[in-house]
Amino acid sequence: MKKIFTVLGTLLFATSLTAAAGEMGTPDEAKAMSMKAADLVNNQGDGAFSTFAAADGGFQVKDLYVFCMDLEGKMLSHAKKAGLVGKNLKSFNKYGDNLFQDMISVASGKGEGWVDYRWPYPGSEEIKQKTSYIIKNQKGFFCGVGAYK
Repeated sequence: MKKIFTVLGTLLFATSLTAAAGEMGTPDEAKAMSMKAADLVNNQGDGAFSTFAAADGGFQVKDLYVFCMDLEGKMLSHAKKAGLVGKNLKSFNKYGDNLFQDMISVASGKGEGWVDYRWPYPGSEEIKQKTSYIIKNQKGFFCGVGAYK
């Protein structure tokens, strides 16, 4: 009987890990969402922000969401943390990375690309590697979507 409970417990644990892993977006999915967000901003300007914030807007999938920032470091839109909107985060470096400065550099330079940094993993305090795909849009700011590696 004890052996059955051990096997059953192991199976339930493995299933929960698989389910949790399925809820995480991939870098490819983040890039695709970022490109879709750039198109929406190009067509709607900052009117796209309400779509990014809407749970049913198609821009909050798994753990993926859109954030937008100007080239000075001011957060313009954040689908998950509205309290960051309006704040200048250019000098933010809580986890050992100048991630927003790096994002601004990518947006100001090539206009799009990956930025790697460390960020707390959802549901824990563990710091893990994350990457965001950043795209500068025709309105002069950039949006990005991040995924854990």
